[in-house]
Amino acid sequence: MNAFLLVFLSFAISTVAFSQKSILLYSDSIPNSTGYKIVEEPVKYGEMIIGVKNVSEPSLSVYLPSPGAANGSAVIICPGGGYGIVAMPEGTRIAETFIKYGVAAFVLKYRLPSDSIMHDKSIGPLQDAQQAIKLVRQNAKDWTIDQNKVGIMGLSAGGHLAACAATHFNEVYILNKEGVNLRPDFEILVYPVISFTEELMHKASRDLLLGTKPTKEQIQLFSNEQQVTAQTPPTWITHAGDDRSVPVGNSIRFYEALIRNNVAAEMHLYPKGGHGFVLLQPTEQWMQPLFGWMRSNGWLK
Repeated sequence: MNAFLLVFLSFAISTVAFSQKSILLYSDSIPNSTGYKIVEEPVKYGEMIIGVKNVSEPSLSVYLPSPGAANGSAVIICPGGGYGIVAMPEGTRIAETFIKYGVAAFVLKYRLPSDSIMHDKSIGPLQDAQQAIKLVRQNAKDWTIDQNKVGIMGLSAGGHLAACAATHFNEVYILNKEGVNLRPDFEILVYPVISFTEELMHKASRDLLLGTKPTKEQIQLFSNEQQVTAQTPPTWITHAGDDRSVPVGNSIRFYEALIRNNVAAEMHLYPKGGHGFVLLQPTEQWMQPLFGWMRSNGWLK
């Protein structure tokens, strides 16, 4: 068993929190769907559930602060899993920590790329991220959220999805006749997959999202360091230098692109820790620099 899986299992075992409710992302038809549904299955290591696969009905797990504690900010969390599974336990403890600090949190169970359930698998996860942003803003009043304080967070391949949402928001991939703003107000990236270039890619993630023979145009479109503009939202990033699964160059290149475009960004790099290093630490401990950044920007009191 590799070191990351050992860490993830210990994290999953210690996670006992449950969302207050789970809602389907789409009340009507699911965009880009072929109509074929596959049976969702838990992914186990022994008896421990570490994620889900075959997601064809995406949903949002809702975590709201206690009455009176909400500060108006919200974060949509995209767990990792290499676009092969959605590692839901990754998002659970983070969500519970956010609500302690008055931030509403939403763990996104997004569709995984599949030719059987999608006409275009490359945009399926991004459609779900955009729909999650739309839903949170549409329900802002009921959930005590400021529509101008809605961020997105992603870990590993979930970081790629979050970065896509933060750089592709001008391209609307969902039904949005209401004209809801799909741009996140901020983004949080934890050891993210960013680039699909040969130099930096996480091959499994690229193969699953784009296929084994992607075009140059597809690689460029989904290499998010090449999609940054001055409108990309403020960004917080963390990564370990010895990450052998997702090279730290993914975060560095993205940070450099943000700075070139005058986007406010903060990055925390650590020399050691490997992939999944935040799972080795108490959640509130590794999140303290993040909370400091959020306070300085008015997203946390």
